[in-house]
Order: sequence, then C-alpha cells, then structure tokens
Amino acid sequence: MDTWVYKLDGVNYINLTNKCTCACTFCLRDHMDGVGGYGLWLEKEPTAEQVITILAGDQTDIVFCGYGEPTEKLEELLLIARFVKGYGGRVRLDTNGHGSAINGRDIVPALAPLTDEISISLNAPTAARYAELTRCRFPNGFSHMLDFAKKCVQCGIGTTLSVVDVLSDEEIEACRAIAEGLGARLRVRHCV
Repeated sequence: MDTWVYKLDGVNYINLTNKCTCACTFCLRDHMDGVGGYGLWLEKEPTAEQVITILAGDQTDIVFCGYGEPTEKLEELLLIARFVKGYGGRVRLDTNGHGSAINGRDIVPALAPLTDEISISLNAPTAARYAELTRCRFPNGFSHMLDFAKKCVQCGIGTTLSVVDVLSDEEIEACRAIAEGLGARLRVRHCV
C-alpha cells in the first residue's frame, strides 16, 4: 500500500508525488526506498480528499515532504493545507523552489496564507554548481529557486534555505551569505 501520510516526531508528513524537477546527485531516493521505516515510492498519487480523510483522524501539524516535489501537486497541496489550517495545525513545505516554474505562475501568494514555514533546497552557491549537483530539468533552475525564496521571505513565510554537507566549508559559507542576504536562515543537512 502506498504511504501518503507518515509520522515522524509526532508530525504528519505528506507524500504527494514522486515527480521532481531535479535528479540530485545526493538524493535519498537513489539510496533508500523510504525513511523512518516508511516506503515512499508511490504506485498511485493520492487525491487531496484521501489525505484529508487520513488527517481528519489525526489532527497534527504537517510537513509536505516525500519522494517528490510537493508543488508538482499544487492544487492538492493547497486543499490539504487549508484543511490543516482550519483545525489550527501548522504547515511546513519542503521544496526545491521550482513551484512557480512548474505551475507557470507565481504561487507564493497562494502559499503565503497557508504556510507557516518553508524549507527550500538551495543546494549550491552558484548556478554552475547547482546544475552539476541537482541535474535540474530547468536551465535556469538556480535563479527560479532564488526568486521563489526571495518572494517567500517578502510574503512573511518563515524561510530556511538548506544545503547538504557534500559541499565544501567554503561553499557552505557562501550559501550562508546567500541565505542571510535574502533574509532567510541556512540549515546544513547531513548526506546519508
């Protein structure tokens, strides 16, 4: 059975899709079938209603984070987030920052009232290094991601940019400067 909702540290994580605009060289998907004992490869993507039915019996905070880019399923994401905000839950989105490019429009205004926190994968300090590490399908993936991050900060969403510790110390510090320049925090994630 597909894992659409999985619980880690008392929070429900929502796994909407396996589609992603990147094929990162360090991605967990290439090394593991899931996390926390949950298999995250989907045979069938859930509808918003299916996820909401699961959440109705376990009203906790949520994180949109699975084995794909959640904004690939934007309409479902927004419906689920609206439901969670309705019962007073907090919503975090873990994203590669390509949601506006994926959907062909600026999605930050739609996310802002429904998203308490957003974690955006910065991944690298330069466009060239970003392309090398993420193998993004968008030629301007780095600038799409930075523009998205800037708009999230401007809309008041608590914004964190993240990198994986496959980078050198100098690259991590350059990423810290980018994050701080945007008004965001930087989080360094450990590569599995």
